Amino acid sequence: MVSSALWIFWTGLFVVGFTYVGYGVIIYILSVVRNRSTLPPQPDENVPEVTLLIAAYNEELYIEHKIQNTLALNYPPDRLQVFVVTDGSTDRTPELVGQHRSVKLFHEPGRKGKIHAVNRVMKFVSTPIVIFCDANTDLNADAIKNIVRHYQDPSIGGVAGEKRIFSKEKDNASGAGEGLYWKYESFLKRKDAEVYSVVGAAGELFSVRTELYEEPDENMIIEDFYLSLRITAKGYRFAYEPDAFAIETASASVREEWKRKVRISAGAFQAMLKLTDLLNPFRYGILSFQYVCHRVFRWTIAPLFLPLILLSNIILAWEGLPFYRLILALQLSFYGLAALGYLLRDKKISIKGFFVPYYFTVMNLSVYAGFIRFTKGQQSVLWDKAQRATQAG
Repeated sequence: MVSSALWIFWTGLFVVGFTYVGYGVIIYILSVVRNRSTLPPQPDENVPEVTLLIAAYNEELYIEHKIQNTLALNYPPDRLQVFVVTDGSTDRTPELVGQHRSVKLFHEPGRKGKIHAVNRVMKFVSTPIVIFCDANTDLNADAIKNIVRHYQDPSIGGVAGEKRIFSKEKDNASGAGEGLYWKYESFLKRKDAEVYSVVGAAGELFSVRTELYEEPDENMIIEDFYLSLRITAKGYRFAYEPDAFAIETASASVREEWKRKVRISAGAFQAMLKLTDLLNPFRYGILSFQYVCHRVFRWTIAPLFLPLILLSNIILAWEGLPFYRLILALQLSFYGLAALGYLLRDKKISIKGFFVPYYFTVMNLSVYAGFIRFTKGQQSVLWDKAQRATQAG
């Protein structure tokens, strides 16, 4: 039993450590060696025509602000088309969008999911580049200019913008955890792109060459992730542009963040099943390494090993080995902080790192819940949107 516990403990420790820390170190070193340069922005007279496509479902509280933010972007108006699709909305969102002549409204009363709406509207996109953006985000003024500069390189098939969480001086578990998570995730995306390619774009802000758009199945849950990887599988790279960012508030609570994480996890298993060809390093080389280490490990064996590390550690500590007793004490302290974070999850705390153990635990538990939902076929594309916090407070 001890030998088995030793094998499980050290294998699990390596897998978890590599997934969350080691890969970041390796991809950083490779990015320094690669030292890929970025092309400068083009002058206004040379920028390409672009369509900004915004999917909005029941966003009457935010859509007017979103349109004003969009119309204020620093991009020649004659080269920017703004499409807003509001399919299924039952509030005043379509009415508010329709009040702006410079914005093209697409609306159908039936609700069939975001990807159905986007697929429907993509048939009307005539520009060489299309940018997808969520309705509850703000873009920085030069976002489009900074995105399209990458398309001067013909090997670029898409560009991922940066997702940023609105930062408060004091925040609850959801805001603090999500904000820190996305800072690290943005670092990894930036380094992935410097080495070769972003491994999955976030739907808050990303773009593709229109000719490369491949309609995802209308039951796809995380279509942004799937679409971006299908483009890289065709031999194109996905660039990363940190100076094109979409800002949104964190989930209103951990309960709301849990709904979002479980949906994403269920979608991850669905997407991985459809992207099995990317596991072949003989065909995809460095992309396979990035995909497996950055994504597959995080959604599969890393969460699986976490409880196994704890159980094997208990067995080894029970045998009286001092080193394993120390590690067990550290593990129990970590999960103790996670439990304390649960008790204080709705409190506003200035030391945001305090909530890291709790958010990490919730994030990995959501993988189990997502897997169950995926295997039972319970995750619909018509998900219940997670409520977002306000910027006040």
